Amino acid sequence: MQKILHLADGSTISGESFGADFEAAGEVVFATGMVGYPESFTDPSFAGQILVLTYPLVGNYGVPPKFKKDSVEQNFESEKLQIAGLVVSEYCEKFSHHAAKESLADWLQREKIPAITGVDTRALTQKLREEGMILGRISDQKSQQKFWDPNLENLVAQVSPKKATFHKKGKKVVAILDCGMKLNILRNFLDRGISVHHLPHDADLSKYEFDGLFISNGPGDPARAVEAIASIRNQIGKNKPIFGICLGNQLLALAAGMTTFKLPYGHRSQNQPVREIKTGRCFITSQNHGFAVSPKIKKDWAVAFENLNDKSVEGLRHKTKPFFSVQFHPEATPGPTDTEFLFDEFVAKL
Repeated sequence: MQKILHLADGSTISGESFGADFEAAGEVVFATGMVGYPESFTDPSFAGQILVLTYPLVGNYGVPPKFKKDSVEQNFESEKLQIAGLVVSEYCEKFSHHAAKESLADWLQREKIPAITGVDTRALTQKLREEGMILGRISDQKSQQKFWDPNLENLVAQVSPKKATFHKKGKKVVAILDCGMKLNILRNFLDRGISVHHLPHDADLSKYEFDGLFISNGPGDPARAVEAIASIRNQIGKNKPIFGICLGNQLLALAAGMTTFKLPYGHRSQNQPVREIKTGRCFITSQNHGFAVSPKIKKDWAVAFENLNDKSVEGLRHKTKPFFSVQFHPEATPGPTDTEFLFDEFVAKL
């Protein structure tokens, strides 16, 4: 069965369906990772996006066992598939991995996510790099479905948990403001013996006792997460340590009076080079975001990391208070984890 990827510029790309027989609309983006599709597809930062994978062969290692409710000891980054749709060059029907329980196609069909194969993803990626962000939809030839821009909505409110939970480990307590958190962030704190208040994006932080605030990753335009920004701004007036990752970097910047902007096509890969300004060291990082912090930094803050490809801001540090953030993912699964030491730095400040 054929499906069509319709792009907002009027072009169309046909492919063979291997996902669910449903339609999808969103922002068409590309990611260049070679492995890790179970983690990527369940990353809430991909909410509202039709994902194009540049690695040609996809599906060869299948999908591990399904998510166990209330468990953080598993292979996914959230409890469900977050992508709106999927586009690949070649889908591999025969999977082979010791932990696989089902095929990628079975998973997509069960979760009602459309996907197409047989697409020249190299040409499509080049188009996205040259023209920038393009809205798209996956449907059949006769569909009248409209294009939908996910960046016009508060996606954080859609992916954030509805209620707070508490994970007891040690004496030190971190409050996680979940704006679309990858579960490996929670695992990193629990592995370090830190108790965690796992909170919705709009939680009233004054109701909780904690030693430090963590701001998670998440999808969409950070400026629309007004509740989270207000909570973070209130915390900046105090001296408790603050650590933000990805969207958390952008939200911390907005709360501090800085601005953000939309990148032409975003950073979504496992090989983004960043340089630590203070030491000059270079790290290879995993990233997944479409917005960035503007280079006009407030006087009490400094740029901590920069992207070596486009010189965009990759992290912030307050000059006198224990506040810092990074645009990349130190907790990345399947990796790289070169910058996981940042969790240790944050924990040491508690």
